[in-house]
Amino acid sequence: MNRKLLPIAIVGAAVVISIAMNLFKPASVKAEAPDTAVAVKTVILHRAQAVLSIESQGTVAARTRTSLISEVSGRVLKVSRNFVVGGTFNKGDLLLELDPTDYEVALEQANANLISMNAQLTFEQARAVQAEKEWGMTGRPTEEAPLLALRKPYLEEARANVLQAEAEVKQAKLKVSRASIRAPYTGMVAAKAVDIGQYVAVGAPLGETFAIDFAEVRLPLTKRDLSMMNGFLKADKGEPLEIRLRGSIDGSDKEWPAELVRSEGVISEQNRALYVVAQVDDPYGALRSSDITAKSPLLMGTFVTAIIGGKTIDDAFAIPRHAMLQGNKVALVDDEQRLHLKVVEPIFGDEEFYYLTGGLEQGDEIIVSAIGVPIEGMRVSPDNRNGLPDSVSDIKGDFSHEK
Repeated sequence: MNRKLLPIAIVGAAVVISIAMNLFKPASVKAEAPDTAVAVKTVILHRAQAVLSIESQGTVAARTRTSLISEVSGRVLKVSRNFVVGGTFNKGDLLLELDPTDYEVALEQANANLISMNAQLTFEQARAVQAEKEWGMTGRPTEEAPLLALRKPYLEEARANVLQAEAEVKQAKLKVSRASIRAPYTGMVAAKAVDIGQYVAVGAPLGETFAIDFAEVRLPLTKRDLSMMNGFLKADKGEPLEIRLRGSIDGSDKEWPAELVRSEGVISEQNRALYVVAQVDDPYGALRSSDITAKSPLLMGTFVTAIIGGKTIDDAFAIPRHAMLQGNKVALVDDEQRLHLKVVEPIFGDEEFYYLTGGLEQGDEIIVSAIGVPIEGMRVSPDNRNGLPDSVSDIKGDFSHEK
C-alpha cells in the first residue's frame, strides 16, 4: 500500500510547491516606456487684416475686328508697306488703292449732266417768268391761271432733274473715294487677301484688321467670386475697377495693368457665371512708348489670369494651406506640449492661406510642419514659435491672394 501511495504523494507535493512558488514570488520590475516627443514647427497665431482676391482667366481679344470688303471693282494699283500681317497703321492711313479711272470718267459724265440740268432749269425759270407776264396781260388774277399756262410742272421737272444730277455726282464721287481703302482706326493687319496688280470685284475680301487702341478680356465670375467682391455696379456706372493681368510672353511671366469696365449683364447658361470685361489700354505699346506695354506687349490671343481685389476682412487668422489637415482640422500645441486637433471652418482660401475668423484664439500655437499621422494627445517638441505678419498683405502685396 505504501508503495502505491508514494507516487501520488510526490506529485501532490510538487503541485503544492509549485502553487506556493507562484503565490509568493516577488513582483517583476517594469521598465518605464519612453514618452518620445515629435519635433514640429509651429507659429503663434495673431489676428490680421486679410484682403481677399478673386482669380479669373480669359483670352485677350481686340475690341474691334474688321473684315475689309471691296465696295468697288478694279485692279490694285498701290499697296501700303504696312498692309502686311502684323503691320500697324493709324486711322486714315491709305492701305490699298484700286484703279479709279472708270469712276473718274463716270464722275466727269455726272458733272456734265449736272451742268446740262442746271441750264434746263434756268431756261424753264425764264419761260415761267415770261408765261406769268403774258397771263398778267389778260387782266385776270394770277391765282386763276392754269398750272400749264404758268409752266409750273415744267419748272418742277427741271428742278427734279437737277436734284437727280446732283445725286449722280455725289454717287460718282463716293465711288472714286471708295477706290482708296483707308484705315477706319489705329490698328494692325491680321490677314491679307490681295496684292498689287490683282483684279478685285465688288464684295471681294481684301483682308482683316483689328484695333490696337485697347484690348478686352472676357472674365467669368461665379456666384462665390461675386460674394467676395466689394461690388461691381460701379464699373457699370463708369467707375472702372483696377485689376492686374498675368500671362506668359516668350517663356517669361509678365504683368499688365487693366480695368474692369463693364459686365455683360446676363448669367451664362453653360457655366452659370457672369462675364465681365477687362480693358487694357494700348496693348502693343504703339500709342505711348513710355507705357508698360511698350516693354512687354500684350499680344492678342494671349491667355491671361486676372487678379481682382475683393473685400477686406479685419481680425482674421491666416492659416498656411499645408497646415490644414484632412477634415478641415488643424493641429494645435497645448500648454503641456501635446498635440490637440481642432475642427475649423475657413471662409476663404487662396494658394497660400486659408482665412477664418472663428474657431481659434489669439496666441494659439499651430503646427505647420508635416507630422505624418496626427494622434490626439501625442507629445510634440515645438521648434519655431514665430508668428505670422500683422497684415497678410505684408506677405504678397495688394491684390496678391489668388483663389
